[in-house]
Amino acid sequence: MQQQPDERLNALCEWLQTQPAAAGLDIASLAPASTDASFRRYFRIEGNGKTFIVMDAPPEKETIAPFLKVDALMQEAGLNVPRILASDAAQGFILMSDLGRETYLDVLNEDNAARLMDAATDALVKWQAASRPGVLPEYDDAVLRREINLFPEWYVLRHRGYAMTDKQAEIIEGVFNKIIAECLSQPKVFVHRDFMPRNLMISDPMPGVLDFQDALYGPVTYDIASLMRDAFISWGESFVLDITIRYWEKARKAGIPVAHDFGEFWRQVEWMGMQRHLKVLGIFARINYRDGKPKYLEDTPRFVHYVRQTANRYHELKPINWLLDQFEEQKTQTGWTY
Repeated sequence: MQQQPDERLNALCEWLQTQPAAAGLDIASLAPASTDASFRRYFRIEGNGKTFIVMDAPPEKETIAPFLKVDALMQEAGLNVPRILASDAAQGFILMSDLGRETYLDVLNEDNAARLMDAATDALVKWQAASRPGVLPEYDDAVLRREINLFPEWYVLRHRGYAMTDKQAEIIEGVFNKIIAECLSQPKVFVHRDFMPRNLMISDPMPGVLDFQDALYGPVTYDIASLMRDAFISWGESFVLDITIRYWEKARKAGIPVAHDFGEFWRQVEWMGMQRHLKVLGIFARINYRDGKPKYLEDTPRFVHYVRQTANRYHELKPINWLLDQFEEQKTQTGWTY
């Protein structure tokens, strides 16, 4: 079968040839740099003794404006993010500096994890310290609810084929309401929204930060929950607690509005994490069935484990485990019935 021409790639090459910032770049060296769960594509290009990254974001699918805005905010906050060399909002192209080829996920091990995570939480505190209202969209009730509802729609019904009764749906919605209320009760800061090892780069200074275009103004615990309950790597509870405590101490010193009692802060992290875990289960299923990208489903057991682990610790969350028991092979004795 004859391969269809890549019209956007051709347009991207033509665009680069018109950009003064791209002078000296070798168009023939353009090669895929990374894959993405969204519609974006990234390419690496060589020239002038360096490498650069080019983003291709189809404007009918998504706009590059948030990426450019958050990049500027993060630079202002002192984070190591790509420098924008040229951009074209109408076509959805960006030429930017290259933060390197190795992510945290590529290199993390027991020997370097504490050092790398320490650098990550330093960057997180800088980002949060720059927070101010009215700059980024709100991580509000509508967004939180839309995200968490991906779980029953895409994971439970579409992926597991389990149709809840009206009574079951009412119970689960009641749990969701409690989770969302907890999240909304937290102080608000700038939220990266995908602050995890896959989006942190080994670079100088450490870390380079990527994939920040979906940033919002919302719950203070979201990014630390995201960092420590990762989609692609799991940590022991003692390590998770240690890094979270270290972050909490840094945040307090920097004036970030975290709870004064760590026990309360940890509860907030866990409830915020539950919202994220359920959302991610729904997203990974949706990416498979809607977008034809099956590899993310391989990591759903990790998030099922996160959900079960957290729900076991809080009576109000135990109905989630009870629901999982209806269709998951592994069961959890929740001691909860309706």
